[in-house]
Amino acid sequence: MHHKVAAIVCSAFAALLTHALHPDVVGAESTERPNVVLILADDLGYGDLGCYGHPVAKTPNIDALAKQGVRFTQHYSNGPECSPTRTALLTGRYQQRVGGLECAIGTGNVGRYDDAIRLAEQHELGLPVEDAVLPALLKPAGYRCGIFGKWHLGYEPKFNPMQYGWDEFVGYLGGNVHYFNHRELSDLHVLFRGRQPIERDGYMTHLITDDSIEFIKRHKDQPFFAYVSHECPHFPYQGPGDKDKVVTEENWMAFDPPAYIAMLEDLDSEVGRILKTLEDSGVADNTVVLFVSDNGGFAGAGNMGPLRGSKGTTYEGGIRVPLIVRWPDRIAAGTVSDQVCVTFDLTRSILTLAGADVPGRKLEGIDILSHVAEQRDDIPRTLFWRGRRGNRTWTAVRDGDLKLVRKREGTNTAQWMYNLDSDLGETNDLASSRPQTLERLEHLLQWWEGDVQPRR
Repeated sequence: MHHKVAAIVCSAFAALLTHALHPDVVGAESTERPNVVLILADDLGYGDLGCYGHPVAKTPNIDALAKQGVRFTQHYSNGPECSPTRTALLTGRYQQRVGGLECAIGTGNVGRYDDAIRLAEQHELGLPVEDAVLPALLKPAGYRCGIFGKWHLGYEPKFNPMQYGWDEFVGYLGGNVHYFNHRELSDLHVLFRGRQPIERDGYMTHLITDDSIEFIKRHKDQPFFAYVSHECPHFPYQGPGDKDKVVTEENWMAFDPPAYIAMLEDLDSEVGRILKTLEDSGVADNTVVLFVSDNGGFAGAGNMGPLRGSKGTTYEGGIRVPLIVRWPDRIAAGTVSDQVCVTFDLTRSILTLAGADVPGRKLEGIDILSHVAEQRDDIPRTLFWRGRRGNRTWTAVRDGDLKLVRKREGTNTAQWMYNLDSDLGETNDLASSRPQTLERLEHLLQWWEGDVQPRR
């Protein structure tokens, strides 16, 4: 399943090597700028789709999308939770550089670890506008940009999506809402159109699709970027037929297997509606469609397949997620890629295919779409993760096929080392048997943590 890669010898030159594995790759120029539809699922586990092996859920539209383009087997989210990954997506950089966004922002604008708590007290908990390259760099390239659904990058008015240059925003500011009354657990009203709060009727997944479709129809005659940011399948677990289901503080996160399957299958239907709109509008052949998840599945909720761990951890189940891309006439149908990639690779890819100018910006990803389209050989990557919540910190580094996972909780620290090529389930700890390799990975992680010190 996995592409064999040579081990990387890097101890004294760790910093230089890591930078070398993040080149500024530029794709082939195109005379016609494609539209981009980025569909981001929320808490969708690696094995939660038919084409990734789910034994029950029927996802024919997403499965068809994979057959029409490329399905990635080793794609990672930049973070093990929502806000961190979304920060990396919009900045094209490790979210740690921003500060305060290594954990999902809590309901009602709550910081969940020391830096985030400090920023919340200063009314600064959110993504600074100046750090975002999406949509800022797409606008000068002539793109109309809309975001529909979940934001989760700040509640304060100065963090409203419209401040970042989005032409349209309809969605909610926080991390999750009741699917039918659109309020947070605290009953806080967070549903907005632009900067104005609104009230609506309908199932949230359907409303997000409705708004995305209307945006596509209005802007089909010019380049557009539609960021379709779904809540599904994040808790509360409410399928489209569960309007009368009682959801309280006590059962807000309670896993409901039948509802979860209904949510997955309904999400698939909504993806199908968007794909049909592209066809009916005559723009499908000039539209890049990306379907991806922001982190691994919630504990107990998703089918992780062979993976260990879940959302919130840096085991594979917390950070390895589905990624499917359809790019007509550029990426061959039925492609399966084992190339290791991560969320901020999508940022660079989108900016590259749009012909956006990136002056003075240090993006940390590679152009993964051109990599696949041009059928380049897979390359080893060195990637890092860190997630914080309370006094618990999960970190990881993947270097080639080797991965170090570390968990710190209070004064206690435990760590493990795995070879993902032969041990995808992370069951065979190599830390004690390969001390020199362990030391090299520890040095890489130490260097990275020093390099990504937050700027605020």
